[in-house]
Amino acid sequence: MRQLLMIILAAACSASVSAQSQNAFGIPTEESPTPAANVVAAPGSRAQGWPAQGRSEVIARHSVVATSDTLAAQAGLEILQQGGNAIDAAVAAGAVLDVTSQNDTGIAGDLFALVYVAEEKKLYALNSAGWAPAAWTPEYFKEELGVERVPGLGVNAATVPGAISGYDAMLSRFGTLGFKETFERAAQLAEEGWGQGERRHRDLMSVERKLRQDDYSAEVFLDADGNAPDLYSIVRNPDLADALRLIQAQGRGAFYKGAIADAIVAKMQADGGVMTHADLAEFESEWVEPITTNYHGYDVYQLPPPGQGLAALQMLNILEVCAPVHEVNLTALGPSNADYWHFMVEAKKLAYSDLYAYNGDPLFSDIPVGSLLDKSYAASLCDRIDMDSAAEPSVKGGLGGGTIYLTTADRWGNMVSLIHSVYSVYGSGATVAPYGMVLHNRGTGFVLDADSPNVVAPRKRPFHSIIAGFVMHNGAPLMTFGNMGGAVQPETHAQHMVNVIDHGMNIQMTTDAARFTHNQTANVLSLEHNLYNLVGRALEAKGHSVRPVNGGAVGGYQGILFTRDSSLPEPVYSQQSITDDHPVNGVYRAGSDHRKDGQAVGW
Repeated sequence: MRQLLMIILAAACSASVSAQSQNAFGIPTEESPTPAANVVAAPGSRAQGWPAQGRSEVIARHSVVATSDTLAAQAGLEILQQGGNAIDAAVAAGAVLDVTSQNDTGIAGDLFALVYVAEEKKLYALNSAGWAPAAWTPEYFKEELGVERVPGLGVNAATVPGAISGYDAMLSRFGTLGFKETFERAAQLAEEGWGQGERRHRDLMSVERKLRQDDYSAEVFLDADGNAPDLYSIVRNPDLADALRLIQAQGRGAFYKGAIADAIVAKMQADGGVMTHADLAEFESEWVEPITTNYHGYDVYQLPPPGQGLAALQMLNILEVCAPVHEVNLTALGPSNADYWHFMVEAKKLAYSDLYAYNGDPLFSDIPVGSLLDKSYAASLCDRIDMDSAAEPSVKGGLGGGTIYLTTADRWGNMVSLIHSVYSVYGSGATVAPYGMVLHNRGTGFVLDADSPNVVAPRKRPFHSIIAGFVMHNGAPLMTFGNMGGAVQPETHAQHMVNVIDHGMNIQMTTDAARFTHNQTANVLSLEHNLYNLVGRALEAKGHSVRPVNGGAVGGYQGILFTRDSSLPEPVYSQQSITDDHPVNGVYRAGSDHRKDGQAVGW
């Protein structure tokens, strides 16, 4: 009996050992490079609030930062805790993303921002989209390059990078610190290295072939075998650190007139591009007027063209004005009803049709923004919505691409809503030696059709996908928000506004709720899996071509809400108060998308 018992125990121990995961602690192996994807488990639920909410809102009074990268969020918070303001923190957070997230962004990308300045009680808009080289014309692409569209790869996909100019414009006008302080954490990370997370590892694997086409890109981003570094491995970019150190020492001039400009032009010339020193040196960011509409009593702001913010505002107008015409009440229907989603999608098609028909660089084209955002114009579109049948979009189009969105707020009431991008995953795939930075491929937003408002031209800015949002109520700042991605951005901005205004969702819940995205060219409606299971069949019955997708299709959101306490006095805005440790006259609440790698942090 004793011998039999020993045999049974030995077998049990053997079974226990053999049943153990080959990826204990989620450590990847060659056979299973992303082990978490193989685990089948039910998600847990919260003990309060909406059970499916992925995380709590972050609530703070001194300052708050929300980004798609934890290291970036911490860098922004570090600046705020050292006495910097929201503008300084936004630059610091963006610079870290320029290091850790070149799949989405980088110092050779473009940037837009909405900046609320508390002392002035005014919202400013910054357009730092780079312009086309002076030699870019339709004939250049058609006749000299022999192509029918602006390429998506290589140096002839890149317009002048606007991001560093944008950072400089923000710091010079509203910041309290400079590049030396705000770029320090980013430079340190580039030198010391950071851990390769799941999302960026996946993105890098998806473009290995693209990066191998440029020897220096492969050297910077891939391992010695030409493959993506392993999940959770340490990644370094000392060449990029050198670029950041130059900018710390010499400012924007290093990028547009100095050694980095020389390197960009050398790369262009070596690979058949035509960007010149003058194209870089003469570029300046532009402070512009934000555009706005009122949605159910709240003033929603966007950046003007060439960005897509026009479509987000027009979609909200259509939802507000056309709902009573069709006896639709979004609040009453709720996001579990197929009619709710049908109405949202049809409004999106109308707004995007106008976007693709009219959008371009307003310095080159007369874009009827005022007419398109008039409520009476929205009313004229209502009869084009059939609540029983899905329509074909009248104008097709769309932009892909990736992006980062971040937002910051400080103890004086300043708030920043910032979007920053290299467009496609790892942009043009062309990396500038010896500075470890990939050029964006925003030039592919141009067309070669002479009749289009978006036709390529010298020193013109292309149609841009990236937008940043802001909400005010009764003249006071209320909310910053944005949603990284390409063509998804206006439609997701509108969905977030419906979530928080019509349904009362909190700042985190709006991003944890399922979203749709609609392809305007293919007329295909994509619903996140749980939403597809809920209403997919009913929408198919209305004529929609519907498919289920994972969260990667709908981008990633960040948001901050400010609730003022009227019993507290206004902050003191003098320079002397920069080092004072005092809270804002209210409370910040922040959220960050669980679909990405970031977080909201505050103190």
